[in-house]
This record gives sequence, C-alpha cells and structure tokens, in this order.
Amino acid sequence: MNQNVYLVSVADEGKRLDQFLKERTGLTRSEVQKWIKAGNVSLLPKKMIHSNYHVSEGDRISFFWEEKKKQELIGQNIPLDILYEDNDMIVINKRRGVVVHPGAGNTEGTLVNALLFHCGEQLRSVGDPERPGIVHRLDKDTSGVMVAAKSERAYGILQKEIASHKAQRCYIALVHGQMEGDTGVIRLPLGRSTKDRMKWDVLHETGRPAVTHFHVIEYLPHYSWIECKLETGRTHQIRVHMAHIRHAVVNDPLYGWKKDHFPIKGQALHSHTLELCHPITGEVMHFEAPVPEDMINCLNLARKESML
Repeated sequence: MNQNVYLVSVADEGKRLDQFLKERTGLTRSEVQKWIKAGNVSLLPKKMIHSNYHVSEGDRISFFWEEKKKQELIGQNIPLDILYEDNDMIVINKRRGVVVHPGAGNTEGTLVNALLFHCGEQLRSVGDPERPGIVHRLDKDTSGVMVAAKSERAYGILQKEIASHKAQRCYIALVHGQMEGDTGVIRLPLGRSTKDRMKWDVLHETGRPAVTHFHVIEYLPHYSWIECKLETGRTHQIRVHMAHIRHAVVNDPLYGWKKDHFPIKGQALHSHTLELCHPITGEVMHFEAPVPEDMINCLNLARKESML
C-alpha cells in the first residue's frame, strides 16, 4: 500500500480533488475516484473529502492506494492479415472486433498479443512496454489498414509521421441519410464528453481542432456510402463528426441510432488506405485493405430500399 501527503501549492488552487491527485500520482482519474470512494483520501488533520472538493493553497491531502498490478504481456498465436512487412515495420488489415492493445477488461486476444507472437521477443523493447510497436490505433469495431513499428529506430519516426498527419489515412463508411453535397469538410473541435466519459463530443470552447474531409461515393435511398480523409486524428473523430451533422455511421453503438438492423457487429466503418513514408528509406508507400464482406453486405442491403 502506498501512502503520501501532498501539499497544495498556489498553482493548484481551485482544482478538483480527483484531478489534483491524478496529476500528482500518475493514476487515471477513474482509479483516483475509486480510492476516494473507498475513503482513502482525507484533508489533514482528519476531514473526509470527495472527488468534487476543490483544493486550496496550503491544503495537506493524505492519500493511500495500492499500485495496479501490471499484466504481463504474452504472445498469442492469433492469425494476422499482413499487407506488408520488413525489419522495421508491419502493416496489417485489422479484423473488426479486435482490440489493439491490452487494457481494462482486455488482457489477451489483442493485436499486441498477436504481434508479440509473430515478431518475437525483440518487439517488447519497441516503444511503450505496455503496447509495444503501436504508433496509432483503430477502435475495436473498426476494421482495416494499420501500421506498427518493429524496431526502435522506426518507432519514433512512424509515431511522428502519424501525429503530424504526414501519413494520409482514408476510411470508408455507410452513414444514415443522403449527404448534402458530393464533398465537404467538417471542422468541429472535439473533446471528451462532459456527460459520458466513454464518449467524445463537439466542444466549441475547449475541444481540440478536428477536421474531416468527406466525399460521397454513392447516394442510396436513405443512406450514403462515403469516403472520409482525416486531417487530424482525434478519438472517434469520424463517428462524432458524422453523428453531429445527423449522418451517424450505421450501427454505431455509441453515437448512432439504436434500431439499426444491418448484418454487422459494430459500426460500419473501415480504414481503407494508408499512405506514408517508409521510416528508414523514406520511400512513399501506399497500402489498401479491401472493404470487408460485412460492410459490402450492409451496402447491398442499403441499396434495397424496400427491405429497410
């Protein structure tokens, strides 16, 4: 059990207790809140306080908690659809339903477990030890092309290429309604929802810039088959942007309509292409993951207006 007493400085004046302890300990906010609810936090000498308490300069906050036991990553023989591989990077076509890296509730069966088995123990030293090789992510129920680093020298370069948006990513989606115009740009800042911590939302004052370019491939009676290119890469960006303009991605469990009956598990969203410069040679490379059968089935069903 860890125990510490934190003295609140003038710079921390007014912060919520859970935010203050998150910054001081490195724990997640939910972990801090769990220990607060358990009665492990007090304002010395012995006043019990809650997550929404706002700290004041000079407060002495006593906090004790147990370190979360780190899960040991194991390699697992999980099939990978490999689009390209060399000594420095691997490009895969991720299946829908696969989590990218271990986390709460997903300690095995992830893409990282598969990569460790395929690439070998040397992958453990590449990047973050809790998610070795991972330079960007796709949501669990988003399929498609994704790159991972296999060497330390490639890791930093790929990470910067993704973060700076030098790498070009293109998605295919089936969305509700007919889009207003063949092409368009959505510029709406995004941040974590203040109402539901599992979701993200358009936050005009506090959100981070987010830009999605879209192009309609095919208009359907009640739907649109579209291509989206990301100028930024915020969490759930396409899903939130489309829902906000009332063209939610079909079957989206977080942001969509609840009465979708399409033959797909999760949102009808696919990472279609990725273009980047090779981290070592600098060669421009283009990768494409074919649109999966479940999305083609959704498209065909959407074409049959009388059946919907």
